[in-house]
Amino acid sequence: MTEAVLEEEKKELKKQYKELLRISYRTLTPKDKKLIRSAFDVAVDAHKDQRRKSGEAYVFHPIAVAKIVASEIGLDATSIVAALLHDVVEDTTYTLTDIERLFGEAVARIVDGLTKISNMSTDKDVSLQAENFRKMLLTLNEDVRVIIIKIADRLHNMQTMDSMPSQKQVKIASETLYIYAPLAHRIGMYNIKTELEDLGLKYTEPEIYNDIFSKIKESKQEQDAYIKSFTKIIKNTLDIEKLKYDIKGRPKSIFSIRRKMMVQNVTFDEVYDKFAVRIIYKSKPDNEKFFAWKIYSIVTDHFRPNPTRLRDWISSPKSTGYEALHITVMGPKGRWVEVQIRSERMNEIAEKGFAAHYKYKNKEKDDVTLDDWLDKLQETLENSEINAVDFVEEFKLNLYAKEIFVFSPMGDIYSLPKGSTALDFAFHVHTEIGLHTRGTKVNGKLVPLSHQLKSGDQVEIITSDNANPSANWLDYATTGRARSKIKSSLKDEKKQIASEGKIILGRKLKSLKITLDEKTINQLVVYYKLKTSLDLFYRVGAGIIDNPKLKEFAASRSNAFVSFFKNRIRKPGKPEDVNKEEITSKYDQLVFGKEEEKLDYKLAVCCNPIPGDNVFGFLTVSDGIKVHKKNCPNALQLQSNYNYRILKVKWIDSTQSDFRAELIITGIDTIGLVNEVTKVISNNLGINMKSVHFESDDGVFNGKIIVVVKTKNILNNLLKNIKKINGIDKVTRV
Repeated sequence: MTEAVLEEEKKELKKQYKELLRISYRTLTPKDKKLIRSAFDVAVDAHKDQRRKSGEAYVFHPIAVAKIVASEIGLDATSIVAALLHDVVEDTTYTLTDIERLFGEAVARIVDGLTKISNMSTDKDVSLQAENFRKMLLTLNEDVRVIIIKIADRLHNMQTMDSMPSQKQVKIASETLYIYAPLAHRIGMYNIKTELEDLGLKYTEPEIYNDIFSKIKESKQEQDAYIKSFTKIIKNTLDIEKLKYDIKGRPKSIFSIRRKMMVQNVTFDEVYDKFAVRIIYKSKPDNEKFFAWKIYSIVTDHFRPNPTRLRDWISSPKSTGYEALHITVMGPKGRWVEVQIRSERMNEIAEKGFAAHYKYKNKEKDDVTLDDWLDKLQETLENSEINAVDFVEEFKLNLYAKEIFVFSPMGDIYSLPKGSTALDFAFHVHTEIGLHTRGTKVNGKLVPLSHQLKSGDQVEIITSDNANPSANWLDYATTGRARSKIKSSLKDEKKQIASEGKIILGRKLKSLKITLDEKTINQLVVYYKLKTSLDLFYRVGAGIIDNPKLKEFAASRSNAFVSFFKNRIRKPGKPEDVNKEEITSKYDQLVFGKEEEKLDYKLAVCCNPIPGDNVFGFLTVSDGIKVHKKNCPNALQLQSNYNYRILKVKWIDSTQSDFRAELIITGIDTIGLVNEVTKVISNNLGINMKSVHFESDDGVFNGKIIVVVKTKNILNNLLKNIKKINGIDKVTRV
């Protein structure tokens, strides 16, 4: 490293330190500044010999994380110090004792939490990443600042990922979309959530990201002109009312536009609300609600509102603490526009989340704080019985959920995730009420436990001491809290039956002159095709494995052992075991890994890939390699939780096999249209039509066609040719 470069880095470090203090959201006392300076010096010293993959001095990473924590999230001096030191204990000679001695117990506790998250479990039987997420989520109980700094750390890593290999980029981006972005959303850090989602999409689906990004860029000028014309119409009236306000146009994020395109099955041009207009007004806390509805009435005087799209989060704030009034109105040129109405305080909370709440909460009577949410999650977090992957899945159910508001018989209001059932409500009120639910009433009428609740419902729970959860309850519950409590209860019941089953099994085997030892238990587990000894004891206790079945085992015991031994030593897929003709016809489409090996695989039914699709391989526990499309609904979960099982896949020659694709066609019904469509398909070489279904409804034509093709290119050409037919509006592949 040359002297000139080192001198340049020293200058940059001084500049970064001054900027860190300048951009801090909180007012820093002289004591705070002294502490931050000290942490800055320790970080520079500790990381002096480290460099990032890009060649930059490593210390610029903790400084960047501290700047995000100070400015974008707006945390206190303790958090800024912890962010500066977050990698010190893990990567350098400094110890936790040194940190506590220099910076106090609070900083040491946060740094310890961040270090624990980084040290992965080495348990080979579960997903290491899920175990890592679990550890991270458990730190929510200790100090929420641990999670917030971890999110800031992830944001900076995502911003500086260009020099990493693509495989690692996909892994980190998948984790981000799977857990970090939903966490940021739940804590109320919407700006960071949006950036994490967009960066996640940039690396998981780069072509789609770049396509939408360039289209947004192209339409920016036209969008700015539209917002100007929209604003001009309402500005005069707002000024007459002497309101102090600011109007901004905000484009929707690339990720949310992509989600709309997928959910609504539309193109970029057909997404009607690609931007929102935000009106931020000045107001004293007492008048906030009055001014919000006043601005609402002014906007709706000029533009017709869509009554189904009114969202009042001022009267009932989201459980993240978000407050605003959202309306969708018909703007100029017949375009729908979303208008968000917020006070300056509400806007600060929307942008800073937790930190702004802390700033305002002493002035608020009914502040919904992060602490309330953490209290609700406490029981889920403490449930150590559940395995890591299930734990993360259950927890995730609470993260992105939209909300409904329901009432108890006494008129108390409860916030629940959208899609919650009457049984979810019972567990939401109290675990004991949930576990002993006998029936539920909604608006005075008896309803099934699976009844889906709507905002405004009044819900009554009927309990009984004799009522207990059954396995069916998992079909009725949707929230993480309810599901984890039901699973826990069912496991307790299973354990009790299993402990009785073990005693019964010992007695029954004794009468067959067989000793119940570890060897016998293993033989029984294999013989009955079970997973664990607990399953075995449970089935005996429940009477599923009875005397006749045990006698069959005793008779075939020696044979069973021999076949078990043979199965264990036989290696599937040896060249001599495989039919070579079968390889030629089935295995020549995909090759796996750097070595481009030909391996046995199956195509996943969840996304039905065909040659040419972007795909990856996933090594399942019992069903070999499954090949999924990169945009498969399950891709994020698999790439994030089980990255060590992901295989790189490449298409090679695919001329030997045919693949099924389903097409949905819509258009305006005209004479001879069906004939035109079928003619186009039959004229395309290499396409076999399997089934055709057309129907016409009041002049609108709908068709579903199943074709068999060899490659994606052939299918794409077919789609283009069908679109050219006069009257066809849209052709999509399911």
